[in-house]
Amino acid sequence: MPLRWMDNDIYGHMNNVQHYSLFDTLVARFLLAHGVLDLKTSTEVGLVVETGCRYHAPAAFPDEITGGLRVQRLGGSSITYALALFRNDEDQAIAEGHFTHVYVKRDEQSRTVPLPAALRSAAEALLA
Repeated sequence: MPLRWMDNDIYGHMNNVQHYSLFDTLVARFLLAHGVLDLKTSTEVGLVVETGCRYHAPAAFPDEITGGLRVQRLGGSSITYALALFRNDEDQAIAEGHFTHVYVKRDEQSRTVPLPAALRSAAEALLA
């Protein structure tokens, strides 16, 4: 994912809010790629209930960012992803984070539901 000029802050590096945006994009792309999420018609959706990030090194425009995703925890109605961001071709992560979804009925959003079968299947392959 290429960084954009607007991703930099006044200190000349990627602003911390962009890390979370990239995490969100990584999870969404995983869900879309595995047919778990249809943005218009999915009846069960994951709501974010917790996120966190540890920053190790800066990145800045025009760096390219590669994201890594694995499943840290798989519950009955929740899933926690472990995420990492890498600058250019570097092997050391510039940031590591986690992102937890709890699944609910889209129209109610107050009652939890079991993880969709397609998600559980895709996630089990990435369970650490």
